[in-house]
Amino acid sequence: MLCNIIDHRKRRHRWRNVVGLVEATYQDNGAADADQAEGHPGLVLCEERKGLTLAEAVAWAQGFDVDVTLFIYDGEE
Repeated sequence: MLCNIIDHRKRRHRWRNVVGLVEATYQDNGAADADQAEGHPGLVLCEERKGLTLAEAVAWAQGFDVDVTLFIYDGEE
């Protein structure tokens, strides 16, 4: 389940071609002022997909069985 989105795009109005990266949300627990997510012992989750639309990246992240954070980056020109 998608819990958080962190947008690292420099070109914030570009949505047709982005890079999406998901990590288990509990990995953010150490960040200052972070909401605390339930951990999953032994789970290391870090997956990336390129060439997605923003909507596809969100749908992809929403499809995980564990809580994830979606990081968005600029896609290829």
